[in-house]
Amino acid sequence: MTSTHVTRPRTASVAETLRVALEVALPTLAGGVIKRRPAALALAGKVQADRPAVRLLRRLRDRHGGQPLKLRVPGRSVELVLSGEDAAAVLAGAPTPFSPSTVEKRAALAHFQPHGVLISAPADRPARRRFTEAVLEPGRPLHELAAPFARATAEEAAVLLSEATHDGELTWDAFNVAWWRLVRRVVLGSGARDDATLTDLLERLRLDANWAYLHPRRKRLHEQFRQRLTTHLGRAEPGSLAAVIAEFGADTAPDQVAHWLFAFDAAGMVTYRTLALLAAHPAALERARAELAGFDPASPDRLSYLRACVLEAVRLWPTTPMILRETTEQTSWGPAGTTVLIFAPFFHRDPDLPYADRFEPDIWLDGRAERNPALVPFSAGPAVCPGRDLVQFCASTMLANLLRGHRYEQASGPVLSPDRPLPATLDNFHLKLTLLPG
Repeated sequence: MTSTHVTRPRTASVAETLRVALEVALPTLAGGVIKRRPAALALAGKVQADRPAVRLLRRLRDRHGGQPLKLRVPGRSVELVLSGEDAAAVLAGAPTPFSPSTVEKRAALAHFQPHGVLISAPADRPARRRFTEAVLEPGRPLHELAAPFARATAEEAAVLLSEATHDGELTWDAFNVAWWRLVRRVVLGSGARDDATLTDLLERLRLDANWAYLHPRRKRLHEQFRQRLTTHLGRAEPGSLAAVIAEFGADTAPDQVAHWLFAFDAAGMVTYRTLALLAAHPAALERARAELAGFDPASPDRLSYLRACVLEAVRLWPTTPMILRETTEQTSWGPAGTTVLIFAPFFHRDPDLPYADRFEPDIWLDGRAERNPALVPFSAGPAVCPGRDLVQFCASTMLANLLRGHRYEQASGPVLSPDRPLPATLDNFHLKLTLLPG
């Protein structure tokens, strides 16, 4: 038996379990785990849904001494992580005894990527993970294709700025269109730039995936998406990830690419939120502008401070609020098949953190974030997001282009200010920014 904790988890009361279900699980599921629902996120933003969830988990942590909490879920073994040390241990234990392939993920992701590495069987996972890492190059701040990616970002940002200048404002809808054009170019090449149908098909499949096993799989719709995606991959257009994919080859490449497209959607939300944060924090904005001195839009740059800003936006509003693991064997947490739940907003907004509700990018530069094992913007351990460096590059490079020669003021949404706690939940869909010269 594998042991990951010196004492056994405590058992929650029925009342505690119901509170976790109503204040933590339900709002997260309602917002859309695989594809965000704008109306639900708007409501969550108005009621600040994550705030009571964080308060509840803090009370449970204090009441139970930070020990994991066994929830009273009929027919299931479910454990709630309440300490950063346990969170780190669980994430470090992938893929055994804490597998990222949980029953919920398998049911959800099978709608559009049934052979993706995240839900792969133990025998299939190593090869698929190696392929994914070979293409995405985690650990390298600048991908080998960073130069063509930088040029594509500059071009798409210029189009977006031209439209925003005409309208006098930048909306999520306009930004999202530009972001997806960039994503399709980065992943599949310029030939896919305007194929919005591809990502629209994926969106429909992801909306189905929100319901996991409660929604029947639409095989015909998935086949339409897969055929369209395979056609783009078949071009292996130089300067795109598709060209790298063709070099390494993999039978399940379309499924891996479907997951990358899914992940890039969240990256767009993060990028837009980061822009709003910088617009509302003059000191941080000046530091970002100082980093852009001599910046060449056509050349790749590490942009360390802007990357820290991106990481901080993910800390403040995690795009994967519920990190799930499933035990593959008997452990001190419970029998094989136990679901382990890590609620990232609790650890990222822990009231004991002096910067809990502040925009503090420096924690990602001065070692404070690294010393806190519970800050996991891209998860952690062997199953850490393999696209984390590429995402940070694309996001920071887009921000660099949008900030050069332009300023922004928040025109709608909750107040983002260095003088007051930042909102616990942020609805990016209805957030507008006024575009100003300079």
